[in-house]
Amino acid sequence: MTPQRNTGAGAEAELPEYAGHYHLESCLGSGGMGVVHLARSTSGLRLAVKVVHAEFARDPEFRGRFRQEVAAARRVSGAFTAPVVDADPEAERPWMATLFIPGPTLSEHVKRNGPMPTAQLRRLMAGLAEALRDIHRVGVVHRDLKPSNVLLAEDGPKVIDFGISRPKDSELRTETGKLIGTPPFMAPEQFRRPREVGPAADIFALGSVMVHAATGRGPFDSDSPYVVAYQVVHDEPDLTGVPENLAPLVLRCLAKEPEDRPTPDELMRELRSVAASYDTQAFIPAQRTSEGDRGQQAGAERAVEQPVAQSGKRRRRGKRMAAVGAAALGLAVLGALSSVRLFDATRDTPQDGSPRTVSTASVTWAAGPVGAGKGMPQCTYGDGKLFCARPGVVFAVSPADGALLWRHSVAAQTTSEPPLVSAHLVQPYTSGGSRLAALAPTSGKEVWERRLPPDTTIHYAGDMALLTHADGTVAGVDAATGNTTWQRRFPGQGTPSFLSFSGDSLAYAARTSVDGSSTQVTAVDPGTGRVQWDVRLTGALRPFGAQGGSVFFLSVDSVYGNTKEVVRYTPASKKTRRVTLPVALDDAQATVRGHFAYLLATGGSLLAVDLDARKQLWRLETSVIRGSAPVADGKRVYFSSGDGRLLAADAAQGRLVGQTKARLGSQSGVVGAPPAPVIVGNRVFATAPDGTVFALDGRDPSAW
Repeated sequence: MTPQRNTGAGAEAELPEYAGHYHLESCLGSGGMGVVHLARSTSGLRLAVKVVHAEFARDPEFRGRFRQEVAAARRVSGAFTAPVVDADPEAERPWMATLFIPGPTLSEHVKRNGPMPTAQLRRLMAGLAEALRDIHRVGVVHRDLKPSNVLLAEDGPKVIDFGISRPKDSELRTETGKLIGTPPFMAPEQFRRPREVGPAADIFALGSVMVHAATGRGPFDSDSPYVVAYQVVHDEPDLTGVPENLAPLVLRCLAKEPEDRPTPDELMRELRSVAASYDTQAFIPAQRTSEGDRGQQAGAERAVEQPVAQSGKRRRRGKRMAAVGAAALGLAVLGALSSVRLFDATRDTPQDGSPRTVSTASVTWAAGPVGAGKGMPQCTYGDGKLFCARPGVVFAVSPADGALLWRHSVAAQTTSEPPLVSAHLVQPYTSGGSRLAALAPTSGKEVWERRLPPDTTIHYAGDMALLTHADGTVAGVDAATGNTTWQRRFPGQGTPSFLSFSGDSLAYAARTSVDGSSTQVTAVDPGTGRVQWDVRLTGALRPFGAQGGSVFFLSVDSVYGNTKEVVRYTPASKKTRRVTLPVALDDAQATVRGHFAYLLATGGSLLAVDLDARKQLWRLETSVIRGSAPVADGKRVYFSSGDGRLLAADAAQGRLVGQTKARLGSQSGVVGAPPAPVIVGNRVFATAPDGTVFALDGRDPSAW
């Protein structure tokens, strides 16, 4: 075979003849990580084979990223993607083979034929919504949906190229200080908080893709990626040319805040209302083109990975940025990317007659939604009250009867963490970390507040707030006053993310090595910032609990995210005890009670591990997909499902002993990451997607 030449970005002078057993016939295109070839198997099956660029094959970080791409592509193989046939991430030149799908990319189609007609746009949007539904169902976020990553096959669009996707809980994190994606199709949070990107970012990209398909340009258009980045974060999208019956739905997809965007299920439902039936005209795909045609579009849609610069000066927002010198423009835009919303200074008073039911049955009470936002309330118990947060509001309810005691409006979306009682004050978590505040537990009135540098990560431990800044500096703030009491860096932790656990006085930072072979664990006294102990342990470890002088970890596969072991480390003796699971669990969450650990996997497997006996006690298959972290009281294990059910299992025997009805309300589809229940004495408190907060008697789950 005559060696083929390739002038694409990062391409090698001569291309390989084979990848594994597959004969490479011609080049389909070149991307940031590798070259895609048209290939044939021994039986004549046509395949698309991606081979990593030689220079990247020598880089462990890029090898790790490619392993992640293979894992993600395998997880989502289905009707709306190109199924993976074979792969060898460990080869000298790593490669992956998928079925070849005849048809142009959306980018090629629009370039050749111009904007799509309305009927084809409806069909494209429905197909992409279904694709994202299936991708998100298995816990993967694509993060680079764009026209060149959408193939128009005869039976509908296919989403390809999972090169920068990742499982939502993957240990292979976005490196601090870098952006990964293609600016015209990146969501605002990908610029502001790249480590917190979730499924809603793909919905934003879908909106941008639809504008491109309808008009031939994006909703934010400029030759400069810096200008585009600023527009994505601050400006309204330009929907000129988008059909009137689709424009409102596309606009919802392009909402600045993730929680304001529709889910894939909501998109499909809305599209059914746009037209009683989808147009059945198929896309008219052309044969996939060679490198010459693709080369013309490479410059316009090149995925970028670039440092995030920080600017200490405030930047004025505007509808459009004027054309200025490239250096000044880059600083202005990238400084502005860090802006986030702040708390609203106003506080609402509770309204009489808040919706709730009270009874003497097992459902002690159920309080209706507080606030106009969507999502399951995140709750915690402290100071004799239940404190909860939903998008736009923090509130307190009586654990006795569910009465609303007070509510405090916030202009920022609270994170997945519930409010916390620290130093006898309510400390709400806010997305982006731009403002720290404390509320009086009896009234919800603000006691103190302080502004923070952009992109500050907040974690409460004991009576302290640990603030991690973008440069890796950590500050200890007294939760009672808001005053900084210490500030330092922690060698070996980079930009640390802390965890702490009830009943334990320390905060823990864990950083896994790039190759996933080890984890540096640093235990810190939150009151002083002093390191109490520091150790490097084997494997990619995630802390999930601490008690009795030991810290407990899940050992996970750094590529697939599967849990392989439960690990107990005792710093006093420097001893590590590991319990290998008979079958690895997908994306497990865990809790520890005594010498037992309870794990719940994404797919619904619940199991108990005896850490003293070093064995798995029991395994129960439940109907829950992507449930909450489990909690245990010694007799039972409780966990919530994304449809609002609370379930209870016997902790000794592994039997399901009770579950409540689903509480979806008007929400379509289940919630991806429901909050854990809260146990207080014999009561169990839980929440649901319809906004309900409810309490049950934990002594008799069979009556639920």
